[in-house]
Amino acid sequence: MDRAPGPSVRLRLTLSYAGFLMVAGALLLAAVWLFLLRYVPERALIVPSGTPIRYDVFPVRSNLLRVFAPRAAGVLAFLLVFGLVGGWFLAGRVLAPLTRVTEATREAANGSLSHRIRLPGRRDEFRELADAFDTMLARLDAHVAEQRRFAANASHELRTPLAISQALLDVARTDPERDTAEVLDRLHAVNARAIALTEALLLVGRAEQGAFERAEVDLSLLAEEAVETLLPLAEKHGISLETSGEITPITGSETLLLQLTMNLVHNAIAHNLPGQGRVWVSTAALPGDTVTLTVENTGERLSPELAATLTEPFRRGTERVHTDHAGAGLGLAIVQTVAHAHGGTLTLTPRASGGLRVTVELPAAT
Repeated sequence: MDRAPGPSVRLRLTLSYAGFLMVAGALLLAAVWLFLLRYVPERALIVPSGTPIRYDVFPVRSNLLRVFAPRAAGVLAFLLVFGLVGGWFLAGRVLAPLTRVTEATREAANGSLSHRIRLPGRRDEFRELADAFDTMLARLDAHVAEQRRFAANASHELRTPLAISQALLDVARTDPERDTAEVLDRLHAVNARAIALTEALLLVGRAEQGAFERAEVDLSLLAEEAVETLLPLAEKHGISLETSGEITPITGSETLLLQLTMNLVHNAIAHNLPGQGRVWVSTAALPGDTVTLTVENTGERLSPELAATLTEPFRRGTERVHTDHAGAGLGLAIVQTVAHAHGGTLTLTPRASGGLRVTVELPAAT
């Protein structure tokens, strides 16, 4: 924003300090003068020594005023100079931390998010501002790094099906006798994966922007719908699904929340023990206006360090029980994004016997 130039804050503080000092000095001199007017008589009788019969009337107040006024003016002039010099110095000391904040802001505006203020000293208003600014820069730096990593991974994931399609088309062109139906089937599978990946990326962007309508929905009903939809897939691979819970009304996007639930249940089926796996889906209402959705599954043992990285885009923890639903690697990333867009949290906890417990906490409908 273009602004007209104006006096600096340091100059205004200096003038304020000097003006306050001048007013205080003037009030003090006025109080002294009023005291003198009250206790000093206007005239005094003087009896010269040796002449007891002669009396002189001496004007005390007027003489005192002639002596007091120049000295009072000199004191005010000294206070003015002292206030300007001292105020300029004090204003510079007070505003020194703000200068460092301004420099860090300029660095951030130029794209350098790694710079930190790290203002020393005890906590006060300026240090709280500096610490809050450092925290904001750290979050922005992490967010930008995450977005760059996400863009790089997305570009790689999108390039893979395109490269496969190009290779299939080149083979079909150079080998006219190749089975056309086989090439078409493989092209269809690759194209379906690319479409799924693109839709997942669009869903992540939509949830991050918060561009969705909100309405009251029952999370338990969404969990039941997700389980019913994915039950054939679970039965195909010998995995049992169990659901339980209570009514859990929340406010949000039914489409996004259903996608969140579908991703969790699908992820629990995909990363499981073939032929003997189990998945538990439950909802609950907690004290403090909070509802939870918990999806727990058997599977390979995961370390806490690995579990903490599973929400990163295109990150897969273990081999899946099958390959016909490989997914785009955005399942838990979408879950985390949707949860955050609804003011909730996502917690991943490895099970001691193997597998993963995923808990989504969301604000209950008020």
